[in-house]
Amino acid sequence: MKLSRIGRVSLALVVSVAMGLGMTACGGGTVGFMWVLGTQYNQIAGFKIDDFTGNLTQVLHSPASSGGVNPVSLVVTPGGRYVYVINQGTTDSSVSVPSGACGGATGGIEQFSVGGGGVLTPQQCFVSQGSYPTWASRDSSGNYLYVLDQQAPTANCSGANATNPTLCYGDITVFSINADTGRLTLVLNQQQKDSNGAQLTYFQVGLNPSMIAFAGGGCLMTLDRGDQTVFPYTVGTGGQLTRPTNSNIALNSVNATSISVNGSSVYITDAGATAASPGGYILPYTVGTSCSLNTANGGAVANLPLTQNPTYSVTDTSGQYLYVLNQSTTNSNQPSYSSISAFTIDKTTGKLVPLNDQNNPYEVGAGPVCMAEDPTGQYFYTSNAVDGTITGKSFYKPYGTLSDLKRGSTFTAVGHATCLAISPNVD
Repeated sequence: MKLSRIGRVSLALVVSVAMGLGMTACGGGTVGFMWVLGTQYNQIAGFKIDDFTGNLTQVLHSPASSGGVNPVSLVVTPGGRYVYVINQGTTDSSVSVPSGACGGATGGIEQFSVGGGGVLTPQQCFVSQGSYPTWASRDSSGNYLYVLDQQAPTANCSGANATNPTLCYGDITVFSINADTGRLTLVLNQQQKDSNGAQLTYFQVGLNPSMIAFAGGGCLMTLDRGDQTVFPYTVGTGGQLTRPTNSNIALNSVNATSISVNGSSVYITDAGATAASPGGYILPYTVGTSCSLNTANGGAVANLPLTQNPTYSVTDTSGQYLYVLNQSTTNSNQPSYSSISAFTIDKTTGKLVPLNDQNNPYEVGAGPVCMAEDPTGQYFYTSNAVDGTITGKSFYKPYGTLSDLKRGSTFTAVGHATCLAISPNVD
């Protein structure tokens, strides 16, 4: 069939508009962008998420340099205009630190702007007050960025002090975020002063901190792996953090690996294996007065059979399901098997119940580190450190089940992939 000149022009216009919207004959448009970090070459990879299939395609100029050494965490501002990459740095003197690396060997925060099609452009390097930043989170308004440092400026972590929480402790550095430029400005600690009477530039936490999470009632919780505790702060105006009466909460854990929050519910993954649960446990808590933690009804929940080394957990945006990443298995016939354990959250009691699905736990790539839900609630993705991949799963919200994507569920990321984050199309 031949088209008239007008018909050909009309068809060309339709195709042009479709391409401008990120649509193809096989997809339904780009619903968001994904950013995945990798420590092997200090990179950040960017992907478009297809609405119809959940498939990933790399954005232009991806992967890009993370700006520093050992990128481990990242934060996206509301609307997706800016991305902050946390480069942890390194204590290994044998690792070559490039000249001009953001923060040098002790780590820094590289700011990127997100342009059309998800193209990243480096903007500026910022440095937290402590050393070796390991995690970051923003408040719900997007006005403040909280960066967790493994060692505070005044800490002494040399030699035997490395295991002493009164000498070797971490900190949170707080920045305000400029809504127009994304630039960061240090927020001083109005609660404490140093020996010279000057306001501190950081907020102290515990030994070997690894993650922070915002909890219901205006609380910020830090997981301190060095002494198996949670260090809570109340969050006030101007980004200020205030210590409640109970400054350090002991956990009933052996090897706490992550902390996640769903409203006033807090979940700790514990990789400590027992005969009753070789796959470790999920420790559920509820947030009480003054940011205390109360053990939820039923206490520790055993991980699913054949799982091992739980390392991360996340709830879906509706708060109905909890998903736990397991880096290995107790099945000796599948030594490289990694998985997602799925649990239903009881709406009344908050109790965790294994999801009733014969495919639960769900297989993913080797060594999963982080997991995130896409903005439309159709897909979940994991970043996998051992094989440098991303695993995509379709999410069926009525039942909480996960299944393979329609056109393949494994995507190449970057070497030694660490965390990932997802944002909607740029506002």
